[in-house]
Amino acid sequence: MTVDETVTDSSLKMTLEISRQTRDHAIALLDLASSHPPTSPVSSEFQLQISKQQKLLITYLAQLRGLHRDAHVGARQTKAQTAEARQEIDRLHLALQNLYYEERHLQGEIVACESYDHKYQQLPLIPVDQFLADHPEHAGADEVALTIARIDHEHAERMALEEQRQALLRKKQGLIADNKKRKDDLANLDKDLEKFIDAAKPIQKTFER
Repeated sequence: MTVDETVTDSSLKMTLEISRQTRDHAIALLDLASSHPPTSPVSSEFQLQISKQQKLLITYLAQLRGLHRDAHVGARQTKAQTAEARQEIDRLHLALQNLYYEERHLQGEIVACESYDHKYQQLPLIPVDQFLADHPEHAGADEVALTIARIDHEHAERMALEEQRQALLRKKQGLIADNKKRKDDLANLDKDLEKFIDAAKPIQKTFER
């Protein structure tokens, strides 16, 4: 692949063209200068021709210096733009990596939540069919809402059972207190009977005489 095929930038192509023209003109100027015999006197016409060719060569060189300066400035600008683009790519790559790590973290959290053995799963909830038969208003609910409704139902049932237990406990405590009072009354009655018997012993002896 030639240089012309490799270089696609218009300014660089112009630089190559001016460079070739400058090289060709310099070679032509050297050929012209070497064509004059060294021992012969230099004519004014030949000197004028050499001067014109030198001025044209200087013009080519000035164009080359200008193109070189422009190419150098363009290269620096391109390098700066490339550095900025690389920084932006690095920033986006880092952001993408952060999103990837965050995605992996969230996926791990989702798996942990899905595999978490929550206590509500251990509750002896009423079967779904029985619950829907008793509460048909929840027939169109999704799984989450249905589970919450069954938990609320279980909570209400347990609260009602707890109230019954507390009522029975109070009744039991009342019966215990009543039994204790009766025992105390019986004990007091036994004491009164013993006192009555003791007091009746003299009378019994009198009748025995």
